[in-house]
Amino acid sequence: MIRAGVGGWTFEPWRDNFYPAGLPHARELAFASAKLSAIEINGTYYGTQKPASFAKWHAETPDDFMFAVKASRFCTNRKILAEGGESVQRFINSGIAELRGKLGPINWQFLPTKKFDPEDFDAFLSLLPKEVAGLPLRHVVEVRHASFAVPQFIDTLRRHGVAAVLTDNPGFPRLHDMTADFVYARLQLCREEEPAGYPPDVLDEWGRTARIWAEGGAPATLPLLAPAGAKQARDVFVFFIAGFKPRAPAAAMALLQRL
Repeated sequence: MIRAGVGGWTFEPWRDNFYPAGLPHARELAFASAKLSAIEINGTYYGTQKPASFAKWHAETPDDFMFAVKASRFCTNRKILAEGGESVQRFINSGIAELRGKLGPINWQFLPTKKFDPEDFDAFLSLLPKEVAGLPLRHVVEVRHASFAVPQFIDTLRRHGVAAVLTDNPGFPRLHDMTADFVYARLQLCREEEPAGYPPDVLDEWGRTARIWAEGGAPATLPLLAPAGAKQARDVFVFFIAGFKPRAPAAAMALLQRL
């Protein structure tokens, strides 16, 4: 399955170009989830959400919809990651299981200043549980320091079955290696002058790339840090989350049309 969406659904500028005029704010998630196939929940990064909120979001979205969830910053914004076990468990047990079958990957985002410490990062990945309340969990890490762009990091991710966020942001490391049974891209270069956020040929290329990933391949246009692993079909998640953000829904819908 290839899914495309945005980060969050409450964003004032979307109320004059994506959401219909006069749409009640309480109906925005229902509207967005009918146009997109996935949304990354960002509020969970900043504060704990109630189980009832996750249950409500599950009820408001289509059966085939999926949420990615950004993990709490209290798990990742720390000097020694291996000491974050209590915070990790607190987040995992905060109610995300209420999303049930709509629970997608969990994104563990790190500060741009966080450097790769092989031993500590390996210990952190060991803290990430494989399931909650009988639901299998998939994990992806968003690292933004250049020290992570090494083969050892790729090998570490593969041992744990964890993915790395792929981005087109030139300021972040370009990690294109497949290390899990899914691919997670966060695209950050939406442009105001482009009606669909990206030029048509760029969206065409992302569409071709997503198909290659889904079929288990590695696009020749994206250089790898380590030898390619075994070929296997993968789920693909593509989120448009930054740049000129008002164009993000249009970019996601344009990609879905191509798919």
